[in-house]
Parts: sequence; C-alpha cells; structure tokens
Amino acid sequence: MNAPSRRRTSLIILSAIVLLAVGVTVGTTMARSSDDGVPPVAALPGAAGMGEVELLVADLAPMVEFYAGGVGLEVIEQTSETAVLGADGEALVRIVRAPGLGTDDPGEAGLYHSAFLFADASELASAVVRVATASPEAFQGASDHTVSNAFYFADPEGNGVELYVDLPRDTWTWTDGRVTMGTYALDPNAFLAEHLPASGPTLAATGVAMGHVHLRGGDVDAAERFYVDVIGMAVTSRIDSAVFLSAGGYHHHLAVNTWSSAGAGERPEALGLGHLTVTVPDAATVDAVEARARAAGAVHERTVDGLTVLDPWGTQVVVRVAA
Repeated sequence: MNAPSRRRTSLIILSAIVLLAVGVTVGTTMARSSDDGVPPVAALPGAAGMGEVELLVADLAPMVEFYAGGVGLEVIEQTSETAVLGADGEALVRIVRAPGLGTDDPGEAGLYHSAFLFADASELASAVVRVATASPEAFQGASDHTVSNAFYFADPEGNGVELYVDLPRDTWTWTDGRVTMGTYALDPNAFLAEHLPASGPTLAATGVAMGHVHLRGGDVDAAERFYVDVIGMAVTSRIDSAVFLSAGGYHHHLAVNTWSSAGAGERPEALGLGHLTVTVPDAATVDAVEARARAAGAVHERTVDGLTVLDPWGTQVVVRVAA
C-alpha cells in the first residue's frame, strides 16, 4: 500500500468514531477584563513541571499495550506486577497491579485525566491514529482550547487520557494574570488530514512529556488553597467548578474540578490514581514545599525520592528533583 493510501485508511478508521466531536462548540472562555499579557508568578520556579503519574490497575497487560502501542511510550521496565513507561528515558506512567481494590468512583476525588504533551502536531496526529486504531471505543472527543488542541480517550480501565499539542505561546492571551482558554469544536479528520505524516502514523512517540494532570476534587476553594499555598503553583484560570494552576507562565500544569465530585471527602482506597508528581529543579525547592506543608498542617513525608504531601482529599502529590 502506498503512503497516500495509508493516510486515507487512517482517516477512514477515525471517521466512524469522531462524529460526536464535530459541530459542538462550548463557549467556556475563562479570562478577566484587561489584556496585559503578563502571566502570574508562582512560588515554584519556572523550571517546575509534571512528572510520573502512578495508576493502580486490575490487569497490567492491556494497560501496557494501550500506553505503549497506542500512546507510543517506551517500556522502561516491567515485571509481573509493575510497568514503567515513558519517553527519552523519563518515566511518565507507572502502572501497578492492585487487583484487590475496588473500581474508581467518578463521584469521589481522583484522576480526571493525565495529559500527554506532544512536541508537534504531526506527533500528536500519529498518536491519535494509533490509539483510535487499536482501541476505537476509547475515543471521547476533541477540542480546541485556544492554547492547545486536544484529543480525549479512556484507557482500558477507564482512566481519562488527554493527548495534546500546545499552540504557539505568542498566541496565548493573558488578562490580569489569567490565560484565556475555551472549549471549541475541533474536527479530528481535518486535523489528521493536515498533520498526519504522508507515510502514515509513526510506530512510537518522540518528544512527549506529561504536560498536565487534571484531578477531581470536592471543593475548588480548598484545591486552590492547597496547590497555591502548599505546592506553590499560581492560579492561571478559574471558574466556579474548576481551578487551573501552573508555574513558569504555562497555561496549566494542574487542574482540579468538581464536575462529578462536588462535596467529595477523603478518597477511598480504589483503583485509579496512585500518585502524581511535580518535578522541581533543586532540593532547595523541595525544602520550601516541605516548609509550607508543615506551616499549613498538611500531612507530608520526606523520603529519599523527595517529598510526598497529601492534598485535601488524600491524593498523594510527590515533589522531587527532576532527573
């Protein structure tokens, strides 16, 4: 089969599953009133970002296949109980077998989605085709968020997965320290027609990182207090039911919403999110987070790997120096 034919085949594969994502525009633009172009300043250094997300799962094999064969991550290490996947030697997902736990409840605090940031639109298009081809039932939608283009899936155990590419930073609008974001229709087939390599999708991803992590929580005010006052991020956008935060002027490294979990209390032990990781440039930054955690009365523990702090719902946030 020649290259154009492979490309047409990829588009046909997606056409059956993307109709729900086309023709819907949700105008949820989040911004304030005067355009000054200046992002907020966070207590965390600008070099901070997101690292490994741990997932507790019932069945290891299909999860590894989804993140390796679909998303395109490399398997860094694997045993019968654990698999670590990532890119360029950096761990992005740790999958741990925990068959005795119950299923994740969307009414409780937990993971909304892990968001994998691709280096360019071509890499994203390849990943979308790989996942949609292997797991067409996993597709949930696609959106233009003004700062990024994103495709949404669910992994084999129902954990949310976002695959996205940022739009150029000089096109982002900052207004009184808030970034303008929205949720608008993105035509998946048009995106693939424009960006998929002529030779067809690549077999693996390059230049992919954990761009952000989006959580479910019980209260937006409590989420903001913890992730600003303890972790040290700055609020980049907020609506009544969600808050978005980052370091270094990024649109968001972390978000917490209450769309299905308003009023949730401490997380029960269940499958789904084990921990998320915030990476920082040096040990002094870990020390500063530890001092803020102590001052706030947040449950925390210093280990050889960094600092683990529990958010208001018991979610483990690991703060460690980037490798």
